[in-house]
Amino acid sequence: MITLLSKVFIKTEDEKRKRKLYGTLCSIVGIVLNVLLFAGKMVAGFITGSVAITADAFNNLSDAGSSFITLIGFVFAGKKADTDHPFGHGRFEYLSGLFVSMIILMMGFELLKSSINKIIRPVNVSQNLVTIIILIVCVGIKLYMAYYNKKIGKRISSKAMMATGTDSLSDAVATTVVLLSMLFMELTGINIDGYCGVFVAGFILYAGINAAKDTIDPLLGVAPDKEFVKQVEEIVMSYDMVGGIHDMVVHDYGPGRRMVSLHAEVPGNKNIYEIHDTIDIIEERIRESLDCEAVIHMDPVDTDNEEIKRMKKIVSNSVKEIDERLSIHDFRMVSGPTHTNLIFDVVVPFEIKLTKNEVKEKVEEIVSSFEGNYFAVIKVEQSYV
Repeated sequence: MITLLSKVFIKTEDEKRKRKLYGTLCSIVGIVLNVLLFAGKMVAGFITGSVAITADAFNNLSDAGSSFITLIGFVFAGKKADTDHPFGHGRFEYLSGLFVSMIILMMGFELLKSSINKIIRPVNVSQNLVTIIILIVCVGIKLYMAYYNKKIGKRISSKAMMATGTDSLSDAVATTVVLLSMLFMELTGINIDGYCGVFVAGFILYAGINAAKDTIDPLLGVAPDKEFVKQVEEIVMSYDMVGGIHDMVVHDYGPGRRMVSLHAEVPGNKNIYEIHDTIDIIEERIRESLDCEAVIHMDPVDTDNEEIKRMKKIVSNSVKEIDERLSIHDFRMVSGPTHTNLIFDVVVPFEIKLTKNEVKEKVEEIVSSFEGNYFAVIKVEQSYV
């Protein structure tokens, strides 16, 4: 159905507009299907008197509300940048997702309370073929919704839609549990409706927590996707003029609105205009290939001095003796009448437990032990990718 509707309503080649249209279409379809599911399960819950089915019905109603908020998120996130918001409104999608997750959590807590009450004061649950058919159809619809939300979410790189797909899958499992509880009661006569309601509420709470995490992370500033970092590195390093890169930072202002800044090591003895032209070409290629803005700082390095190359290799290997994950860059040597300064930066990943001062002291100690009179002039920094 989504494929057919997309062929009818989505005819633009503009990727950003296409993304907005896909998000809008899937949200509207989600609203319609969830309202239908709510109505069907409410009828089934009224017929049977099952709190688990009623809980599942209200879960679908909250999903309809979630799809509506997601729709609003896509509409506002697709607005163009303006004077007050020069980086666009892309993060509105994350805010709408966070609001949706809060609704899911509140619904989960309310349903948990009513289910516990049913355990304390159980009520007989009736069963019939119509109810079973309704629930089986609901499971099928939710599985379809999980499929298209995951598929389209992956296509347009939407965390909100991917989370909706996961939520739909958990709903299908929850409804299946309700069906199994009815079958269990038919076979044994034991009423576990309240317990199944607790299970369904647990699924809702779990989905709400995951949805919140998926939206809070990018708002706080999460590390960029490793595959994206690898693509940037491959583009930059494909040019002979670049000897190495470091200090990469990726700023995320919402889906499709990323900015990349990095330092590129270039030969210090080459024509600066030629180097600058190459850097401009690289920035434009990143912009076209990865749909993001790129700013590259040029770091000139001495590529002809064999002594610098030798000492850089020695220092690099020595630093890795402290921890294999440590690395250096911006290596320079300044010789004086009494000693030689080795000037470089040390990159410390967040996983390393040593403090910056501890790393600095250890590196300075290693450099001072080298044969000759060497001093370490270092800057310790952490990686953002």
